[in-house]
Amino acid sequence: MNRSEKKLALAACAVAGAFGAVPASAQSGVTVFGVADTSARYVKNENVGSLKSLASGANSTSRLGFRGVEDLGGGWSAGFHLEHGILVDTGAATSATQFWDRRATVSLLATALGEIRIGRDFVPAYVSWARHDPFGYVGVASSGTFVSATPVGPIRSAYGAGGNTTVRSSNAIQYLLPSGLGGVEGALMVAAGEGGTAANGQHKLVGGRLGFTHPRFGVTVAHDRVENDLTVLGSHTDTVAGGHLSLSFMRLTLATRQFKYGNAKQTHLLVGATVPIGPGEVKASFNRVNLQGRVGATSIDANDASQIGLGYVHALSKRTALYTTASRISNKGAASFAVSGGPAGLAGGRDSTGVEAGLRHAF
Repeated sequence: MNRSEKKLALAACAVAGAFGAVPASAQSGVTVFGVADTSARYVKNENVGSLKSLASGANSTSRLGFRGVEDLGGGWSAGFHLEHGILVDTGAATSATQFWDRRATVSLLATALGEIRIGRDFVPAYVSWARHDPFGYVGVASSGTFVSATPVGPIRSAYGAGGNTTVRSSNAIQYLLPSGLGGVEGALMVAAGEGGTAANGQHKLVGGRLGFTHPRFGVTVAHDRVENDLTVLGSHTDTVAGGHLSLSFMRLTLATRQFKYGNAKQTHLLVGATVPIGPGEVKASFNRVNLQGRVGATSIDANDASQIGLGYVHALSKRTALYTTASRISNKGAASFAVSGGPAGLAGGRDSTGVEAGLRHAF
């Protein structure tokens, strides 16, 4: 061995010794997961006829995802979560512009301190609201039907016809409280608009949620404030309060949600029930929306609507289920909320009815 080779060998030994003094990093694992859910759907809109179709994600949104966590030692860990929406009926992606449209985050977690999560994720108000919807915010009975930019109201005024942040936000940084706080849970989120516009879905958001959960009951409150190039009258706000009661034979939920922008206000009331029956469960909900105030010179006081949903889910195994759901929306005034998947052009004050039956498989 010449002098140069000896120097390289000594250097290699020194590096190896230095790394030997540091605990070896834990092995990280990656989990592949997803849902394939499709249904046959029939929707009738009172003044424009009916439409039969195959739909995707009517019981649980169809998706493909990857997630992983690495133990860094000392109670610290790092993780990621990537989730892509799929339309099982056509094989297409849910979004034409975002591949990881459902979630794309990277996290640093500490057992005692909580989690810092960065990337695209659910906004605090949605998290607090959706947990009270027996239908999981999907399908013909989804409470999300009333969270629409189509009718004249505060949501359309603040976001236009483009994407909004009533469900998710991109460019977000979150702090989530750690578990083990005696049932207290919560999160804070800040999202940058990055100089974008409402047309391309870029919005500035500040929001938070706080709740208390127990095996038998729980309560939660949340508030989001959003600004973009259209919100010249001030911030668009989204406020949620709700609670649930879990009995041996039934789970009951009650929640309210209010959107405000300028002189317009949109208030939701959601009452839900889930009753286990053998290998399945019966679901029911009542959802009402009340619009108040003005959009420009147009009064929206008479534009109210209500929705009744009823469904049954029959578990064939831990991962596979059959389901059926029915829903009816009654509009008043100029309100034209419609069940998803129906023919376009529902007139104000007309009713919309939907029925579906499908198969869901999780992996």
